[in-house]
Amino acid sequence: MRIMEFKMERQGLLQEGQKVTVTEGILPSNYYYTIDPSLAMSGNIPFRERMLAREGVVTRIEQRERGFYVTAEFEE
Repeated sequence: MRIMEFKMERQGLLQEGQKVTVTEGILPSNYYYTIDPSLAMSGNIPFRERMLAREGVVTRIEQRERGFYVTAEFEE
C-alpha cells in the first residue's frame, strides 16, 4: 500500500472514500501525479520512487493554512 498526498486548490472537488485515477507527468529529474481531471496535484517524486498504480481511494481531506490536502491510498 502506498499513501500519497496531493494539493487541491478548492474545497469540495473530492470526497473521502472516492475512487480516483491519476495521470503521471514527467520533469527532467522527477515525476508528479495529477488526480484526474486535474483536481489535485502531488509534489515532485524522485525517479527511484515512481508510482506504479494508477487507481486509488481518497482517505482524508484536510484544510490547512495553504489550502486543501488530499491523502489517497494506492495498491502497489
